[in-house]
Amino acid sequence: MTPWPAHRDYHLGFMGLEEAQTYPAHIHLLSPALTLQGAVAHCDMPVESAPTLYLPHSHKYPAGYVAFHRPEFTEYFEQNYVQLPLEKGDAAFFNPALFHGAGHNRTADIRSTANLLQVSSAFGRVMETVNRTAMSKALYPVLQEQRVAGAPERSMRNVVAASAQGYAFPTNLDRDRPIGGIAPESQAQLALRALASGMDQAAFESELNAQQQRRRTQVG
Repeated sequence: MTPWPAHRDYHLGFMGLEEAQTYPAHIHLLSPALTLQGAVAHCDMPVESAPTLYLPHSHKYPAGYVAFHRPEFTEYFEQNYVQLPLEKGDAAFFNPALFHGAGHNRTADIRSTANLLQVSSAFGRVMETVNRTAMSKALYPVLQEQRVAGAPERSMRNVVAASAQGYAFPTNLDRDRPIGGIAPESQAQLALRALASGMDQAAFESELNAQQQRRRTQVG
């Protein structure tokens, strides 16, 4: 197992420091309440085989989704983490805001295997669905015109936020793989990248279609 530094997960944990800081404080407090995280061991996992590292009580720190990016918190984690050895069939569940990470497998004969679980609250999903791909295609030429005309960056970002899908999940991670980060590019990030680079309409629609296809569970 490759060591993975201390971090938080759902949902702000998938964002970089600057992006996480744009969300108000109540989102930082409520986000971890939407998901229960866990794993079921498929083999015995003694401490030497690198079961998950945990920092007890760290989920209670309100600023944790910002703090885990800072080197002093990483250092504190490294000095104070605990590990929970597991036997085959054991299950461990924890708050996704708990600082956690992967250790280094120091054994030669154990290949740690576990099913990772995320149990989501029904209140964490939207009530209706809209065709955000079609909306993005229709609005893109208007946004291009507004950009050339000197429209404020914030106004254009507001339009993208109101039309494109801003969250990268759910997706098919076998095809829609994270590149340069721990989450794939969201539809909104694609739209903003296209605008910034001057991508034409045909190329933008082609990338949107390809992204939508990668996110599908089945091909065909």
